[in-house]
Amino acid sequence: MNYYSRARRARPAAHVVRCCLLVLVGLICSRVTLAQQIETSISKDANPHAVAGKARESSPAVMTPTPNASSVTADPEAIVRSAKVIYVRSNSLLVGASVVEDKLQKRSEFQQLGLSITRDESAADLILELRHDLFTMYVFSVIEPRTQLVIMSGKLSSLGGTVAGKVAKRFLKRLLQARQGQNSEQKRSGRSIADFQLPIADLGLD
Repeated sequence: MNYYSRARRARPAAHVVRCCLLVLVGLICSRVTLAQQIETSISKDANPHAVAGKARESSPAVMTPTPNASSVTADPEAIVRSAKVIYVRSNSLLVGASVVEDKLQKRSEFQQLGLSITRDESAADLILELRHDLFTMYVFSVIEPRTQLVIMSGKLSSLGGTVAGKVAKRFLKRLLQARQGQNSEQKRSGRSIADFQLPIADLGLD
């Protein structure tokens, strides 16, 4: 009887202890949560730029439309006539780009056309490309960099002269023909009606 009576008396005490422990754990958890909230608010106040940066990163990026190839003129003659800056590209081990550049600058047509050479491909009006084909044969192409339009191309041989010299000659000759054709068209369009009128004496009306 004494054993059972003691057990009955110990049950309420154990229940009270258990309740106290639960209350204590709840207080500790609430304090930890409150401390974390305070720390987060302090960090936000101390570094507002980081919060703004995260907000910008989460916002969707706005894509700006870029001009496509169709918006740029695709008239080969107009491109050749307006070209001023040339970029030379060569994949040949025997004929480097610098050799072609030297041959271009040594020709009189180069200064006559007011051309210049650049090493920045994005700044070029035309790209002069040279590649080795078979044996002594080489292929050159003239490309408009924005539209990737092939303006002219041709094949030549290294026999009977240098490849760089032949490429420079044919390229500059093509540009010169386009410029001269433009000048002749302007002269024809600039002639007045009086240039085509015959004198009255030639018509037999006097």
